[in-house]
Amino acid sequence: MATHHSSGDLLADRRYRYAEACLADHDFSGAADLAEQALEIAPRYAPAWLLLGRAREGLAVRGDDPALRAAATRAYACALDIDPDDTLGVRAHLVRLGEGGGLPALSPAYVRALFDGYAPRFERHLVDGLSYVGPQLVLDALPAKPARFDAALDLGCGTGLMGAAIRDRVGHLTGVDLSPGMLALARTKTHHGVPLYDRLAEGDLAAFLADEQRASADLCLAADVLIYVADLAPVLEGIAQVLRPGGLAAFTVQSHDCDGALLGADGRYAHADSHIAASASRAGLDILTLHPADVRREGGRPVPGRVVVLRRTAA
Repeated sequence: MATHHSSGDLLADRRYRYAEACLADHDFSGAADLAEQALEIAPRYAPAWLLLGRAREGLAVRGDDPALRAAATRAYACALDIDPDDTLGVRAHLVRLGEGGGLPALSPAYVRALFDGYAPRFERHLVDGLSYVGPQLVLDALPAKPARFDAALDLGCGTGLMGAAIRDRVGHLTGVDLSPGMLALARTKTHHGVPLYDRLAEGDLAAFLADEQRASADLCLAADVLIYVADLAPVLEGIAQVLRPGGLAAFTVQSHDCDGALLGADGRYAHADSHIAASASRAGLDILTLHPADVRREGGRPVPGRVVVLRRTAA
């Protein structure tokens, strides 16, 4: 867990760093004790409440203790009360404990903060460390015809990995991302001496799609982006609105064998094939491709996933 901004007190910060080290070593008791010490000094330090929740949850799992589980929930709730925009990602922990209150598990503020901090090392870590091949999988899954798309949207474009992969098949390329840090790097990318993207926009996917001109795109891409979305239906409906009849959408997801969407311990959603199919049908999109794919590796093991290609019906 990365160290967050200072609490404003050097002693509290030191206790917090020690607590982080204990948590990393799975010393949940030591982490909880040190987090409590930090909170005695700085009671409004949300990262310490989050760390305390994680430590208590670790103890609860280890000892199968409902009281500690409830104590973890209270600590998470304190963190969220201090940070209602949830830049720390507390909701994901509450949702996992069945206490989400119906709110989305991953807030836009959390995703933005996560990727702003991740941006400088994003490509090196993703490609070299996790053997990420999402853009190539998406590119390979697209049908050979049409050979070129007039206008494409790269949803959750990040630093431009997907854009670089598709650029030779696209006339006008627009990228959108929630993270200003990612977009700053995407702006530096070039293709044959000109900017990689013709347009870059900062914003949430759903809001961006709602504001785009209807039937204005031939292709929508989302490589390793929808793993941060619980319900695919609203996003696919937005994609269907901006696609011209016959236009294509191609994306990757993590997958699982149960129903619906499942939030994993990695903070990402896995989607069942049935959820993908139902969401596509509701949006008026036909499935052209839905097949297994290992998009990256975690802990040396492939992460089960799918590469999906949809087509907007002519109606």
